[in-house]
Amino acid sequence: MKLLLDTHIWLWSTLEPQRLTRRVEKALADPANELWLSPVSVAELIVLLRKGRITLPHDVGAWVAKTIQDLELTEAPLTVEVALAIASMNFPHGDPADHFLAATAKVFALTLVTADQHLIGLTGIHVLPNR
Repeated sequence: MKLLLDTHIWLWSTLEPQRLTRRVEKALADPANELWLSPVSVAELIVLLRKGRITLPHDVGAWVAKTIQDLELTEAPLTVEVALAIASMNFPHGDPADHFLAATAKVFALTLVTADQHLIGLTGIHVLPNR
């Protein structure tokens, strides 16, 4: 299975693994699954750092590189096709980062791993809920 990690799932997997359900933890650890990360999540991380809502043990660039290596993450492309896919989806809220993540999952046939209730119920994508 190809799993696109929502930003909080990516952060929790490294910084707060106790927040992951057993089902999600098992899926992330399964070597048969591919783990994907969107550059949108990296941008969200930077916003969280600037707001002081999160701290990292290393420089942000070094930390991102280490998590990509440690988790063997594949970078999900941010393309015009992804942006256009947003128009075909019915979102319950206006968070553009969530829109890009969901559209990425749709375009590249990825399963979005998330705890976000707005995304769990979204039609048109596969979701692995952390609940």
